[in-house]
Amino acid sequence: MTPAQKLVPKWIFIVSALFAVMEVVVSVQICFSTQSVSETIDLNAKGVDYLIYLWASRQFALGFIVAFATFKKSIPMLTIAYIFFLVMFVGDFFIGISQKENVLMYSALVMCAISSAMIVALNRRK
Repeated sequence: MTPAQKLVPKWIFIVSALFAVMEVVVSVQICFSTQSVSETIDLNAKGVDYLIYLWASRQFALGFIVAFATFKKSIPMLTIAYIFFLVMFVGDFFIGISQKENVLMYSALVMCAISSAMIVALNRRK
C-alpha cells in the first residue's frame, strides 16, 4: 500500500463499495424488473428493450469500475469514477427538469453533492 493510500480514510472506500453494489443492483433490477424502474415507458414499443439493456449495461459497467477502483484502492481511478458519476447525475438533473420529475431532480442533486464531496475528499488526501 502506497503512502497516499494509507492517508485515505476507510470510510471513502466503504462509501465507494456501497456505490459499486448500488450500481450493480440497479443494473440487475433494470434487466429483470424493468417496469419497477421505469413506469412511464411502454415496454412493448419497438426498440425499447434495446435501450433498456444499454441502460443496464451502463449501470453495470460503472458499478464494476467503481468496485475495481475500490478493490485496488486507486485514488486516481476513484476520482475519475466520481467525476463520471457527477457528469451522469448532472445529466439526470436536466432530464428531471425536462420531464418535470421532481424526484429525479432532487435525487440527482443529492447524488451530485455526494459525488462532489467524494472528489474533494479523495483529492484532499494527495
